[in-house]
Amino acid sequence: MSGSVEQRLRAEAEHCYQWSNGPGAEYAVHTHPYRKILYVERGGITFTPTAGAAIVMRAGDRVDLPANTPHGAVVGSDGVVCWEGRAKAAEP
Repeated sequence: MSGSVEQRLRAEAEHCYQWSNGPGAEYAVHTHPYRKILYVERGGITFTPTAGAAIVMRAGDRVDLPANTPHGAVVGSDGVVCWEGRAKAAEP
């Protein structure tokens, strides 16, 4: 993979930001009204969509969550640092 996680995300998304959390942190089931793109920079996290299998992510992994997808998450034992943003609108 070439370029930093931030550079790769900014090429395909807007309103990009970095966030982190400690080991075992949990996110309750929620949704986003936009298509969310997320890259794991360090550590790991498991996304738990209410429909479908869990998505286990480690450093370098990317996920694309469609708008309004109910999901929760649990941070791995090493904590996690992620970059996420809203997918850019498709050009006509």
